[in-house]
Amino acid sequence: MCGKAPPFRAPSLSKGCALIRGAASQDLIRPDRKAEPFRTSSGEAVTSTSNLRKLDLRRHILMSNSPIDFKITGTDGQARTGVLRTRRGEIETPVFMPVGTAGSVKGIRFEQLEREDLDARIILGNTYHLWLRPGIETIRACGGLHRFIGWDRALLTDSGGFQVWSLGDLRKISEEGTEFRSHVDGSLQFLSPEVSMEVQAALGSDIVMVFDECAPGQAPPLEARQSMELTARWAKRSRDRFDALQSEGMDTGRTEADGLSGTQALFGIVQGASHLDLRKESLTRTTEIGFEGYAIGGLSVGEEKSVMWNIVGEIAPLLPADRPRYLMGVGTPEDLLEGVALGVDMFDCVLPTRNGRNGQAFTSRGKVNIKNSHWTTDMRPLDESCDCSVCRRHSRGYLRHLYMSGEMLAGILLTHHNLAFFLDTMRRVRQSIRSGKFTQFRQEFTEMANAGAD
Repeated sequence: MCGKAPPFRAPSLSKGCALIRGAASQDLIRPDRKAEPFRTSSGEAVTSTSNLRKLDLRRHILMSNSPIDFKITGTDGQARTGVLRTRRGEIETPVFMPVGTAGSVKGIRFEQLEREDLDARIILGNTYHLWLRPGIETIRACGGLHRFIGWDRALLTDSGGFQVWSLGDLRKISEEGTEFRSHVDGSLQFLSPEVSMEVQAALGSDIVMVFDECAPGQAPPLEARQSMELTARWAKRSRDRFDALQSEGMDTGRTEADGLSGTQALFGIVQGASHLDLRKESLTRTTEIGFEGYAIGGLSVGEEKSVMWNIVGEIAPLLPADRPRYLMGVGTPEDLLEGVALGVDMFDCVLPTRNGRNGQAFTSRGKVNIKNSHWTTDMRPLDESCDCSVCRRHSRGYLRHLYMSGEMLAGILLTHHNLAFFLDTMRRVRQSIRSGKFTQFRQEFTEMANAGAD
């Protein structure tokens, strides 16, 4: 995935651990523990057939309305516009989602994200990082992630699978889940489909991702197949535990919404590395389980970009047309347009915030490295075509001065502009699709970006 953090350098795993604990010192999963009977939220064991039937009836009533509603509003080739309605508002698609790893989008306040020049309708949170710190007990005690961080719009949380994968040899994968050492305090942790669903229920995100296993982009066929099959089994376990948690009322973010269930939505993830046959098999197995939306994961992790787009081009059109399609962790503005052309609806990436903190701006004429001495006395805005508050007020020369002086405001302003550019690009994409001019817009956008800043 694009721009992801490098692997953590955590201590080596110890062996023979008898008890695995969650980040909040809460017993979550023991690999050697025998299966226990399903229990309701009151702790009552459900064992008899009659009780199971009653539980199934409660689940049916609870899920009689969908947690989300997705309608296609326009098409141009495979590109499409839509409206994704969640329990916390409507999101026009295609959409770019800013990444808020630890409960914050780095370098920008939520008030700015809600302003007209950005107007972000959905952001991401990271299950792995929030589970380890501050921990689910803290977030649940504070009423869920929305209340804890002060964000009232939609939230999507990833499952933690990619972050665990990034640990490389410092994690140990089994059928039950993944053992690893916390990068926070070195404690031994265990993350499984069930634990991931429990954490995301405590977070109360509006869209939940299944727990998956990500194979390297260049993984050989046998390794990729084993990873894909494990992801399929974990997807079923994620679905089962997720449904139980919704029935038990464990979702801290539940809220009333007209025509919707008010519960969380669960998205499945298609894996299979760079092998198209495995991707298609993963798609079939994932759609057979049934999810409210579908993601293509495990790309931009080492494979050639042409390989990535070949996979997306083959898989995206095969995903259910009436469900949102999410390409995880991709990418640059040009990548967003390529994904839209192939029928993708949702994107996320850390590039606009990470690159902004490191002195790089995305503009309609390509990237601007603000540390370049060429901009020392340049009084033009970063992007003369941009109407964000940064471009309306500040010059390239001033932004370079801030960056070279080590002022934190430099990263804040560049981050604001970058997010405004990404979000405005998607607004223009949606408009071009609705008017039947997406191909023309894409060509003009690419030509201008390739021209370079002057």
